[in-house]
Amino acid sequence: MPDFKVHILGCGSATPTARHRPACQVVDAHGKLFMFDCGECAQLEFRHQSLKFSRLGHIFISHMHGDHFLGLPGLLSTMALHQKDGELTVHIHPEGAALLRRIMDVLCRDTGYTLSYDIIQPGETRVLYEDRSLTVSTFPLYHRVPCSGFFIREKQPRRPLRADMLEHYDVPVAARRAIAEGADYTAPDGRVIPNAWLTRDPMPPASYAYCSDTMRDERVARAVSGVRTIYHESTYDDAQAFKAAPRGHSTARDAAIIARMAGAQTLVLGHYSKTILDEQALVAQAAEEFDGRITAAREGLVFNA
Repeated sequence: MPDFKVHILGCGSATPTARHRPACQVVDAHGKLFMFDCGECAQLEFRHQSLKFSRLGHIFISHMHGDHFLGLPGLLSTMALHQKDGELTVHIHPEGAALLRRIMDVLCRDTGYTLSYDIIQPGETRVLYEDRSLTVSTFPLYHRVPCSGFFIREKQPRRPLRADMLEHYDVPVAARRAIAEGADYTAPDGRVIPNAWLTRDPMPPASYAYCSDTMRDERVARAVSGVRTIYHESTYDDAQAFKAAPRGHSTARDAAIIARMAGAQTLVLGHYSKTILDEQALVAQAAEEFDGRITAAREGLVFNA
C-alpha cells in the first residue's frame, strides 16, 4: 500500500533508554501525516525520517502518561519556530488539553498555525477524523488511567477501469465514473455489459489499529474486528506475565491473542519494558498464539499497513 505507510518513531515504555525511545508513530496516508502519541525524542526521530511538519495535521494522544505525551510541547514549539502554517488538531483527553493549553501559553503563545483541540471523553467510541479516503476513530483501552486506542481505515476504493475493455465496448467518457462506482454499462443497442468485465478488483483497503497501553481484553479485539494490521503493546514477556494485568499492560502472548481474535493479518509488537533485551523472543512467544505475520517494532521501521 504505497499510500498508507506506518513509521515507528518510538517503541519503548516509561522512559528513553539506550535501545528505544518512548511511544510515537506516524501514519503517512494519502499525502497526510497522522501522529499517534508523542513521547520524548519524537521530533528528533520525525526529522531523522525526513517527515515534513507541513503535512502533519492531526496528533492523537492515547493517555496522559509521560512516555506518550512529554514530547508534544517541544514538537509544537519547534513547528512554530519552523513557521508551520495551516491547522493542527490535537485529539486528547480533557485533562491533557487543559495542561497543554497552560504549557503553550507559557512556552509558545504565538504560532503560525492554528492549534485546536478535539476532546476525547474517556471510554467513548466515535469517528475523530474523516475525509474522502479514510477515517480515524477512537475506542477504549484498559489501562490504569483513561486510555484510548485509534483505528485508521481507508474507505473502499473505486474499482479500477480496464482501458482495453472500455475501448472494446466503446464506452463513452461520461459513463465511466458510474462504472468505477460499480454500475453496469448499457450500450446504445441495449446490451448490458457487466461491471466485472469493465473493471478490476481494487486493492483491499488498508487498516491499522494503534493499541498503546492496555491489559488483554476481548473488547479491544471486538473494537478493531477485521483490521489488517494491529499494533498492540507487548510490554512484558512470559517470564514477567505476573506484572502485566496489575499494571494495565500486556505480554506479547496477550497481544497475539487479541490479534487472533480480531482477525488481523499482521501483528506489530512494541512498548517494550526496559528489561526486554531480545524482542525476537517476544515474537516467538506471540507466534505460539497467532499464525499471521508478526513484526517487532523498532525505531526507523516503516511498513505498509
